[in-house]
Amino acid sequence: MAKKLESTLKNMVLSLTLISMVMSAALTFVYLKTKGPIEDAARQKEINAIKMVSPDFDNDPLPDARLVDGVTIYPVKKQNEPAGFAVKTFSEKGFSGHIELMAGFNADGTINAITVLQHKETPGLGTKMAEPKFLNQFFGKDPENFALKVKKDGGQVDAITAATISSRAFCDALQRAHNALGSVSDSSEILP
Repeated sequence: MAKKLESTLKNMVLSLTLISMVMSAALTFVYLKTKGPIEDAARQKEINAIKMVSPDFDNDPLPDARLVDGVTIYPVKKQNEPAGFAVKTFSEKGFSGHIELMAGFNADGTINAITVLQHKETPGLGTKMAEPKFLNQFFGKDPENFALKVKKDGGQVDAITAATISSRAFCDALQRAHNALGSVSDSSEILP
């Protein structure tokens, strides 16, 4: 018969060390196996969001991306000519904090489309920022002459009923995107 190991501090430490080493090796193995697929999925998610908001393009905008004031600008091209930009932007002023958008701009600076990437706004109220009724008022508008503020604040945006804070955060994120594009005075700084 096998003799039972005596329960001493030395044996307990040895057992826990062995278990920790095995689990560390297992976690490392899982991390290495899933790292690539997770990065590929994140890349595809980013490309899909860019496609949703951008004018038609045929380049890979990810390698040409540029970070400006915390906002990521993706130049999109059609047959090697500038077609516009997709801008991943954010605001911390949402009712529940952080919201994230992908805004598409045409080459002339007008808004092509917008999609909400992330938010934690109140269901049935702030979540309406992702609905066409709210989004459609921005399409085709040039932020140079369309005030990206809710009407209550002197702007031209119809706020979501009972969700003015969420509407303000959306406008703040969109204005941030426009400002980032404007801060790059020459598009050749973004478009190689």
